[in-house]
Amino acid sequence: MNQEKILKILLAPIVSEKTTMLSAHNQYAFKVRVDCSKREIKAAVEMLFSVNVENVTTSIVKGKKKIFKGRIGSRPNWKKAMVKVSEGQMIDVSRT
Repeated sequence: MNQEKILKILLAPIVSEKTTMLSAHNQYAFKVRVDCSKREIKAAVEMLFSVNVENVTTSIVKGKKKIFKGRIGSRPNWKKAMVKVSEGQMIDVSRT
């Protein structure tokens, strides 16, 4: 996998109260491209953050329906990846 594709897989870390609590258990959440696989996500996290990934869990988050000036629209669907790293390793999401 080339470097350019790896840099485009991870879009942003998900920082919330729930994901902050999960970081104590070596789990981190990222917003990723919808068309990428678990293997690609694992390779991207390992290369960008220099950690060993144990497990990757993904889910598709459906976009909300919105009404603006009487017209019905929807926000786009997006993919969430929960990444578990090896014991003793951590990812500093404040730097990303």
